[in-house]
Amino acid sequence: MESFHIFLSSPWQIAALAFCATLIGMSKTGVQGINVISIPLMALAFGAKESTGVILPMLCFADLIAVVYYRREAEWKYVFKLLPAAVAGFSLALYADTLMPLKYFGHLMAFCIFLGLAVMLWTERGGLSVKRISSSWCYAPAFGLMGGFTTMIGNAAGPVMAVYLLSMRLPKLKFVGTNAWFFLVVNYLKIPLQVFAWNNINLGSLAVDAAGVPFIFIGAYFGIKFVKRLPEAAFRKFIIAMTVLSTLAMLL
Repeated sequence: MESFHIFLSSPWQIAALAFCATLIGMSKTGVQGINVISIPLMALAFGAKESTGVILPMLCFADLIAVVYYRREAEWKYVFKLLPAAVAGFSLALYADTLMPLKYFGHLMAFCIFLGLAVMLWTERGGLSVKRISSSWCYAPAFGLMGGFTTMIGNAAGPVMAVYLLSMRLPKLKFVGTNAWFFLVVNYLKIPLQVFAWNNINLGSLAVDAAGVPFIFIGAYFGIKFVKRLPEAAFRKFIIAMTVLSTLAMLL
């Protein structure tokens, strides 16, 4: 397996890192989906697969900030329902990487997310019983599998988890706290896979990450302030809108 060497060698890379690190900090502390811009931008700045090795440690650091701040807000029963299938999604992503271009799987994931979002919105209008759907034995595993797959191939599981947690109708702080704990566990489980299977986390990439830490703190501060000021209903509408935009980005 090829080993990647990543350095900050241009003003463009420095600007991209600072901007994306700020977005990651905001996203992890409540401005869900705003970091959708960071994935293609970091890919342009550092390379497609190389960039995932830079982004993952930054996500892990931002997860820690979010978990510390929202440590009492997590609904662990949802985390436990999702995790086994998410781990299976890792294996599926590693296997798929050897078969075909992953862009096709991005299109499949986008279709599944839009389908889940459509069903969720329909239930809110009285079309179906959301409790009946969400209590199905396959509901949480399906989202866990999609979440594990998309987070492994491109750190892009935010829309998947947003649809699942929205369908559980969690209050905004419970939403952010549960999301933070799920991704803390998932992202730290991914580190050995990216170190040993994809070889795209090394001392060079970690040095780049260290340069982004101050901007992660800045983003986290603004994310916390944003969640505090936004009413419950407006927060839910915002998450739905950002989920749609994030999923559309998968089709590009």
